[in-house]
Amino acid sequence: MPYLGIPHTVDLMIDRSDWPVSRTPLSRRNDDDLSGSTTAAERLAMMWPLALEAWLLTGAPLPSYERAEAEVRVIEAQSS
Repeated sequence: MPYLGIPHTVDLMIDRSDWPVSRTPLSRRNDDDLSGSTTAAERLAMMWPLALEAWLLTGAPLPSYERAEAEVRVIEAQSS
């Protein structure tokens, strides 16, 4: 059963074996790491509007509970 109207991860699993992948040596990595030029608070402020938009796209209402009161669901790995 979905949690807050959001399907479980298991329900969303798709075959990604044919998705394109690129390998980049660390010496040629992108410089999109902002940790040296921004604070943690600034990085959170940057991602928060994106998180809100993503949540709203699900159609579910924003949670009104405290984080400590959040429900969790444990999915045991299935043995083959």
